[in-house]
Amino acid sequence: MNKTILLVEDNPDDEALTLRAVRKHMPYGIVVARDGAEALDYLFGTGNHSERDSLANPLLVLLDLKLPKVNGLEVLRRMRENCKTRSIPVIVFTSSTEEQDILDSYRLGANSYIRKPVDYGQFCDNMKQVMTYWLSVNQLPPQRNCAAA
Repeated sequence: MNKTILLVEDNPDDEALTLRAVRKHMPYGIVVARDGAEALDYLFGTGNHSERDSLANPLLVLLDLKLPKVNGLEVLRRMRENCKTRSIPVIVFTSSTEEQDILDSYRLGANSYIRKPVDYGQFCDNMKQVMTYWLSVNQLPPQRNCAAA
């Protein structure tokens, strides 16, 4: 089983905090995509990630919404449209407090919507809870190719 988390984050400070918090609590590899286009390339094995086995999906995607090139909602939409990525849990992890972003995220198939806390301790606590639930408590779907779906 692939033990990778995809973090889609363009803010270097939030990236560093998330990496530190995740690595502290879970023994998983973390791939960082710094814009939506890079995230899609990773997920679908295209562009700079054309050598990656696109059937080896990440266990979880932590997705910011406000991204360069392709925004997070578009990444989510494309993931849910494709049978290879449709069942990957997506946690929208963003600073947006816009009600429309929350509605759109769930409408497009987000599994959870979490606002990034400003306080470092709260940030780490939130990440620990997210990782514990999604990677230890929750039963993830088996990875299958599209023909078997």
